[in-house]
Formats: sequence, structure tokens, C-alpha cells
Amino acid sequence: MSYAADTAAPATVLVYSHRADVRDTVRTAVGRRPASDVGPITWIECETGDEVVAAVDRGGIDLCILDGEAQPTGGLALARQMDQEVTDRPAVCVLIARQADRWLAHWSRAEGTLPMPVDPLTAPAVVAELLREHVQRPVVRR
Repeated sequence: MSYAADTAAPATVLVYSHRADVRDTVRTAVGRRPASDVGPITWIECETGDEVVAAVDRGGIDLCILDGEAQPTGGLALARQMDQEVTDRPAVCVLIARQADRWLAHWSRAEGTLPMPVDPLTAPAVVAELLREHVQRPVVRR
């Protein structure tokens, strides 16, 4: 019998899109517990880039899932901004509309990507892996 589910630390995941249906789709696809060894997720929803920046500045976020197609501030730009401006930033996953946009996600320094529409069979595994890596990441002081 495994007790991993009982000992996994809870995670806070921020999801950003100007569209409420995209935020809802991500939350539904990933669920509250993406893997047995990943703690339950608390979701924070952001509709604007300013809300994302404020939430990340407050701290306590383990993963940001950012809509690369969000307007007026795209998730790719926010990911790049966080990489350059935030010490010990959370892990970042970018939602991309086209597989050809993966290079943009790489440019933005996102650790992961999820294609749109979000696949509920693969999204939990991507999120769980990013959360595992975030927990193991050493604290960096700049």
C-alpha cells in the first residue's frame, strides 16, 4: 500500500488567460490531483497580465500555466518577463495553439508546453512532472 498521496505537499497553480473558458478547460483537464505523488492543487485564476505579476510577486505559487494567445499581454511575454525579473520564479507552462510555436515557448524560458485544445489525458502528466521538478529545484539567489 502506498502512502504517497497522504504525504504529497499541496501545490498552488496559477492559470492565466483573458478567456474564462480557457481557464476552466485547463482546470478541468488537470483536475485537483494530477498524480498520486503530487499534492492537491489550489488554483489561482488570473485574467490580466497585471494580476499574474501581482500574484507571482506575492509568492507561494508553484506553477504558472500561461495562455500564449492571451490578449493584450500574451503568456509567452509574461514567461520571459518572469524569467528575467523574478528570483526563484515558479515553474512555467505555456499553452500554445500551434506545435510550430514551441520555439517561442523555448525562447520565453518556459519549462513546459501544453497544446490547445488541452488534452485531459496528457495535461495532468505534464503538470505533475513540472510540479515534481519545481519541488526538487534548488533555491537560486541572484
